[in-house]
Amino acid sequence: MSKAFDLAGRVAIVTGGNGGIGLGMATGLAQAGAALLIAGRNAAKNAAAVQALAALGAQAAAFEADVSVQAECRALIEAALAKFGRLDILVNNAGTNIRKQPQDYTLDEWKSVLDTNLTSAFLCSQAAYPALQKAGGGKIINIGSMLSIFGAAFAGPYGASKGGMVQLTKSLACAWAKDNIQVNAVLPGWIDTELTRGARRDLPGLHERVLARTPAGRWGDPADFAGIAVFLAGSAADFVTGAAIPVDGGYSTQG
Repeated sequence: MSKAFDLAGRVAIVTGGNGGIGLGMATGLAQAGAALLIAGRNAAKNAAAVQALAALGAQAAAFEADVSVQAECRALIEAALAKFGRLDILVNNAGTNIRKQPQDYTLDEWKSVLDTNLTSAFLCSQAAYPALQKAGGGKIINIGSMLSIFGAAFAGPYGASKGGMVQLTKSLACAWAKDNIQVNAVLPGWIDTELTRGARRDLPGLHERVLARTPAGRWGDPADFAGIAVFLAGSAADFVTGAAIPVDGGYSTQG
C-alpha cells in the first residue's frame, strides 16, 4: 500500500460507527491499518461492529456515548487515549432525522436533531483538539448530506444541521490549519441505510425519484465510503482542508 494511504499506527474514532455509513468508513480505515474506537449508544450494535472490524485484523473497541453531551464527548476522547495511547482521526458521523413539515415540529424535536447531528460534531472536535494537536496534527471528517446543498420540505432541522456541518467544517479548517489538522466534510447522497429505509417507507415514490436522478443508477452502499475515508484520513489529503465532497453517484450534478 502507498504510504499516502497507509494508516498503520493511526487511531480513529468514528461516532455512530456501529452501522450504516459510519461502519462503512470504519471498515475502510481498518483495512488501511488504523485502530478503531466506535462510539454508539446501542451496545449490541457496538459489539457486532467491533467483531466485524476485528475479523479484518484491526484493533477495535467500542464506547457507549451520547455525543450530544459535552462530558460524554470528553470521556470518549479519554477512552481512546487510554486504550490506544493517541488520537489521529475523528469521524463525526452520528446523526438522526425526524421527518415532518416545518410547522409540525416541536422545539424539543428541533433541538434533538440539531444536537445529535451538529452540536455533537462541534463538541467532539473541541474535545479531540488537544489530542490531535499533541500528535502533531490529525484529520477530522464531518458527515454532511445532500441536504447540505438542497432543501427538503420534510427535513427542516436535518437540512439546517447538515448545512451547518459544512460551515463548521470550514471554520475548523481555518482555525486549526496552523496545528496541521485538516478538516473536511463528506456529503452522502441517497445511501441504503436504516435511516433512508425509513424515508422510503414514509415517502411514496422516493425510491423511483432517487434512481431517476442518480446518474450511477443505484442507491449508494455504506461500502462506497471506505475509500473517501481512507483518502481524507491519510497523508494523501494533507493539502485538502475545508472541502465538502459529494459521494452521491452524481446526484448533485443533475439540475
